[in-house]
Amino acid sequence: MIRIGNGYDVHKFIEGRKLILGGVDILHTKGLLGHSDADVLIHAIIDAILGALALGDIGQHFPDNEKKYLNINSMILLENVEKLMEKEGYEIGNLDSIIVAQNPKLKDYLFQMRKNISNVLKTDISNINVKATTEEKLGFTGKEEGIKSYCVLILNKKK
Repeated sequence: MIRIGNGYDVHKFIEGRKLILGGVDILHTKGLLGHSDADVLIHAIIDAILGALALGDIGQHFPDNEKKYLNINSMILLENVEKLMEKEGYEIGNLDSIIVAQNPKLKDYLFQMRKNISNVLKTDISNINVKATTEEKLGFTGKEEGIKSYCVLILNKKK
C-alpha cells in the first residue's frame, strides 16, 4: 500500500537571522522569519509526510504559540514526524522537493540537504531529491522578499 503526500511552506526574509534550509546553514545576508528556525524546506517535507498519513499538518503537531518550539531546529521536528511515520508502519518510497528562491544560489548546498534529510528519514539518499529554482525575478521570491518550498512524496507500507 502506498500513500502520496504534498507539502508547501513559505517564509519571508528578515535581517539578523541565520538562513537554514534542509538543516544546512546557508551563507546569506538574511534569514527567514518563523517561530522555529523557519526551515521552509523541512516544513514542506513535514507537511507532505503528515498529509500522506492523514495526520493533519505541521501547525497541529508543532503549534507556533508553544514556547517549546521557539527557535527549535526543524530537523528535530522532522525526527518526531519520522517516528510517527514509523509508528504508522510506513517508510519513504521517494521524496521530491523544490526550493524557490531568487537568491542565494543553492546548488552547492543541495547534496548536504539530501544527506541530512535521508539520515533523519532513515532512507537511502537515492530516495531523496532536492532541487532549487528561481521565479525569474517575478513575485515575492523573485523580489527576494522570501523563500517557498514544495514537496511531494510516496510512503510505502513496511512489509
